[in-house]
Amino acid sequence: MNKKEIEDKIIGQYQQEESMMILVFAQWCVNHDLDPADLYKRAYPNQGDNPALKHALELTVPKEEAGEVNDQTLLGVLSLFGNEDLAFVVTEEMNNLKKRK
Repeated sequence: MNKKEIEDKIIGQYQQEESMMILVFAQWCVNHDLDPADLYKRAYPNQGDNPALKHALELTVPKEEAGEVNDQTLLGVLSLFGNEDLAFVVTEEMNNLKKRK
């Protein structure tokens, strides 16, 4: 493999992992009756619509069919990709959900 092919492979792998992180976030939101686009907009108000999030929403399943997405798993994945602002908004929602129970 030449340098360009290696770089393309690394970029492709990162994008695939990032897509999985977005899907985990979107499914967690669905599982808790939250709007992922709303949470994303609160975290990143200047970014507008996120095509990757829109695509991830198409891949989510109803919460009745979904497996549980552990809160700490979600926060860990968001942190791994440097989404600290989104992790902050998610943590606020986690606290709100606990208060409602």
